[in-house]
Amino acid sequence: MEKVQSPAEMTSQEVWITHVFNADPQTVFRAWTDPNQLAQWYAPDGCTITFKKADIRKGGHYHSCIHHPVHGDCWCKGTYLEMEAPRKLVFTAEVTDAQGNDIDPVTAGMPADWPAKTTVTLEFKPLGTQTEMILHQTVAASLAKATGAFPSWIEMFNRLNQQL
Repeated sequence: MEKVQSPAEMTSQEVWITHVFNADPQTVFRAWTDPNQLAQWYAPDGCTITFKKADIRKGGHYHSCIHHPVHGDCWCKGTYLEMEAPRKLVFTAEVTDAQGNDIDPVTAGMPADWPAKTTVTLEFKPLGTQTEMILHQTVAASLAKATGAFPSWIEMFNRLNQQL
């Protein structure tokens, strides 16, 4: 169950996705912050994820790789900027190599206008026995849709909902 960008959100030109999960905010927040749970669903359909590092706390860092059977590995690292359980989670997503070195997105096979670093903000709100989660990522929505990043978020949210 997604709501894809309202007109006001579309004018921001960045990614906004609202998704409803069939669990309370504490359960959904835990799925985002427990490394074992995160490794079970945080990859698009047909892909898997490996975490070299997952220090999920405010100021903590992660380094991960999404393994795609056709397109290969996609390395990413980031920092957890805010963590207000079970209401809000903010982290960065930065393009890296396997050693965690920052690299140009083009070197990683991404478009030249893909930002080397984006910020992802998640807000969790109770909705009866469910949770409404609003995702905001600081990347152009049109670019995220063209690269497959946007539909990948939705695939991951559907995977998470199946596990809750």
